[in-house]
Amino acid sequence: MQLPSSATVAAVVLSVVLLLCATEAHNITHILANHTQFSTFNHYLTTTHLATEINRRQTITVCVVDNAGMSDLLSKHLSINTIKNVLSFHVLLDYFDAKKLHQITNGTALAATIFQATGSATGSSGFVNITDLKGGKVGFSPADYNGPPPAKFVKSIEEIPYNISVIQISTILPSDEAEAPTPGPSQMNLTSLMSAKGCKVFAETLLASPAEKTFDDNVDGGLTIFCPGDDAMKKFLPKFKNLTAEGKQSLLEYHGIPIYQSISNLKSNNGDMNTLATDGAKKYAVVIQNDGEEVTIKTKIVTAKITATLVDKLPLAIYSLDKVLLPKELFKAAHTPAPAPAPESRAESPKHSKSPPAPASPADSPADSPADGPNGDADDLTDSGAVKYNAGASLAAVFSLWFAFNLLM
Repeated sequence: MQLPSSATVAAVVLSVVLLLCATEAHNITHILANHTQFSTFNHYLTTTHLATEINRRQTITVCVVDNAGMSDLLSKHLSINTIKNVLSFHVLLDYFDAKKLHQITNGTALAATIFQATGSATGSSGFVNITDLKGGKVGFSPADYNGPPPAKFVKSIEEIPYNISVIQISTILPSDEAEAPTPGPSQMNLTSLMSAKGCKVFAETLLASPAEKTFDDNVDGGLTIFCPGDDAMKKFLPKFKNLTAEGKQSLLEYHGIPIYQSISNLKSNNGDMNTLATDGAKKYAVVIQNDGEEVTIKTKIVTAKITATLVDKLPLAIYSLDKVLLPKELFKAAHTPAPAPAPESRAESPKHSKSPPAPASPADSPADSPADGPNGDADDLTDSGAVKYNAGASLAAVFSLWFAFNLLM
């Protein structure tokens, strides 16, 4: 048997490297978990859901501060929304490792931040100026800051070249814009927000139900609402009125998820999620699915599409749907029509032949008729939460293995 050439071996090694690079995704909370001096910073990345935003981005730099630096920030008693703005001001939308910081062209560089990308920053207030100082030091300051840089580069924490760089800076960057007060969750009127943006019927139905309190009680900790548009809800109202009082409340709560899910997160995740109606054996779960820019919410009965983003600001997200979500716990699943019998070998004359009845359309099927009770399907949804699937990485992995196999043949 002829041994593979050195070029072939090198190509195989390169393929394996490409495979590993394609399948590995960074996780900022895992990176910082190995460094207890940044535990407070790490905690607030999770609490504000900023970690999710960082993990989905490429070519970024996270400027972290230690627990003492975070104590100075927390002593200002800022709201969770404002803390998110401050921390997002510390995530640069470019890659700066230790080497690059000391080799800045002309000694200075201006970097945009996630805070700038949110649209909350005015002018250049969402940019950070990086300056290569004398004595091998590097300074960081807001672009509109007057005076010497308030923060200095301390050390590199983690470097995944051109993907993510995590560096420590000496103190929190001051920013009046980022620290400006933001409306608290308690100041938000959910039904008014929905009514003003095409979901008036759903909002009025919610207002007349005990489910309204369930929604209000969950805003502080993070809430995502899927509200059916007025046309969809009006069409559904006759069936809604046939439900019991408990069923009505469960159906409304089925349209809420007790965590904040930004539209970017929904577009990058597929998986099962519990809802506000989830309670023990009654799972009332939904499945989030995405296909490019399109996001659908799937139940055992119906698949609804997100048609618009009404609100998307931590801790609240509200999206409109083209259909009402129907849980299998309240509605019977449609049965797949039996296939028509195969035609006999002897051809019948057109006069005597009969066409099988057309299967009922989804609108006419019993799928959305109230059920007597929960369905005991064996394929119940799981409680695993959103499961991330990186199609691009999987494709790269398959290609790399195929390429390596063919070279060795």
